[in-house]
Amino acid sequence: MAELGITLNGQHKSTQHQPVQHQSAQHQPTLTAVGAVGANGSAATRLPSVLIATRHGESTANVEFQLAEAAGSLSVPISCRDADIPLSLRGQRQAQSLGRWWAALPSTDRPRSVWCSPYVRTAETARIALSQAAGLGAVPVTLAVRYDERLRDRELGVLEMLPKAAIEAKHPEEAARRRKMGELYYRPPGGESWADVALRVRSLLRDVCEEDAGRPVLLVAHDCTVLMLRYALDRLTEQQLTGLGPVHNCSTSLWRSQEGRLRPDRWNSVDHLGTETA
Repeated sequence: MAELGITLNGQHKSTQHQPVQHQSAQHQPTLTAVGAVGANGSAATRLPSVLIATRHGESTANVEFQLAEAAGSLSVPISCRDADIPLSLRGQRQAQSLGRWWAALPSTDRPRSVWCSPYVRTAETARIALSQAAGLGAVPVTLAVRYDERLRDRELGVLEMLPKAAIEAKHPEEAARRRKMGELYYRPPGGESWADVALRVRSLLRDVCEEDAGRPVLLVAHDCTVLMLRYALDRLTEQQLTGLGPVHNCSTSLWRSQEGRLRPDRWNSVDHLGTETA
C-alpha cells in the first residue's frame, strides 16, 4: 500500500503543503474545464481555483471495527443506521485540528464554499472545523454548508456493519466473488461498487465546477468517496487505484486549477493532526 506523500502521476509541482511529484505523463491527473464558451468561441474555464477533500474525523464505528478486526469478532455493537454514526472524542479533536489548518491556509486557498455528505459524522466534522476556522477569524461565521447525498459513504448492502470475519463466515460466496471481482467492480447485493460511487462523484464534480468556478472549495466526505475523487480527477488505472492506502480521518488532499485543469498538489496528508492520527 502507498504511504503518505505518495507520488502522483501529474505535472504540477508546488512548494507548499507537501507537494506531490511527477510520476508519469501517460495519465494526466485532471478534470477538464467545463461550462460556458467565451465570446471568441474558446472554452471558458469553469473550475474551482482550489479543490480540497477531507474524510470525516474518527467515528465511533471506526473504533468498534478496529476492535472487532483485532479480535476476529463476528459483530460490532452498532444498532443505528450508518448515516447516524457520530464522531468519537478523538474524531472531534481531529475536526478541530482540521479547522485550524483551514484557518492557516493562504487567503487565496481558504475555502469559502463547503459541500458535505449528509451523514452525521461528516456533518459534525464540517460543523466543528468551520466553527474553529471562524473562531480564528479566517472564514465568516455565517458560511453555509451544502449537504449533498452524492458525497455519502459507499453502501454495502448485505455486508453492512459486518467485520471481515463475519463476511467470510456468513457470506462465503460473496467474499469469494469480492476477491475475484476486485473492489472497483464488486457490488454486494443491495450495495455499491467503487465504480458506482465514482459515477455519483463525477456528477457532483460537474455541479461543483459550475457553481463554484474560480473559488476554493472544501468537500467533506468518506474514505471511498475521497478515493473516487482521486480516481476521477487523476484518471487512475484500476491498478493505481487499488495500490493506494486507506484515506485517513481528517486528512487533506488538494488539487489546483491550472491551465484549464485540476492538478494535484497534496494527497492524504495528516501533518496537521499531530498526535491525533489514527
